[in-house]
Amino acid sequence: MRGLQLAIKRLADVAFSAVVLIALSPLLLLIALGIKLASPGPVFYRQLRLGLGGRPFGIFKFRTMHPNAPVLRNPDGSMYTGADDPRVFPLGRVLRKLSLDELPQFLNVLLGQMSVVGPRPDPVGFEEQYDERERRKLDLRPGITGWAMVNGRNSIPWKKRVELDAWYVEHYSLWLDAKIFLLTIPLVLLGRGVHQSEGPKPEAPVA
Repeated sequence: MRGLQLAIKRLADVAFSAVVLIALSPLLLLIALGIKLASPGPVFYRQLRLGLGGRPFGIFKFRTMHPNAPVLRNPDGSMYTGADDPRVFPLGRVLRKLSLDELPQFLNVLLGQMSVVGPRPDPVGFEEQYDERERRKLDLRPGITGWAMVNGRNSIPWKKRVELDAWYVEHYSLWLDAKIFLLTIPLVLLGRGVHQSEGPKPEAPVA
């Protein structure tokens, strides 16, 4: 049954992503133009992330930071996502608030690198911090949204997000995917969980 559900999931991913990219193409073009006018540099941001089985892939996102912005990490090694991040230009803040910067990831879904729903992909190298159970998050394609996203997103510690991702893989079903998808809609519309909870801000960039 799991194999059949995963086959159905893949067919749904392809169909839904194609519809989204076609239907929202005017908006995507408008965002791309806005980024070019708001900040010099490329429209897209690409970073190597952990995919199915731990294989790296280049994730697509609309760029929201100034060019050559330094990398800032929290004490646990996760990416800094504070609301007062000076690396993010004004339009980028709006894109992040509405999760519009994530829309290009539907192309990753079409390419078979991601799913609409699944564990959120960590940057390459983060797998070194996984314990045996946490590595289970690599057993499914990573998702644009997921169980960790609808249960706190960036407002909860990174280790908790990894734990929630592992739970999702262990309890995977199409019904769970449908529940996550429906819970994602108000989360995105209200801009919840975009920024991490208040905590110590990194004092220096880390390469």
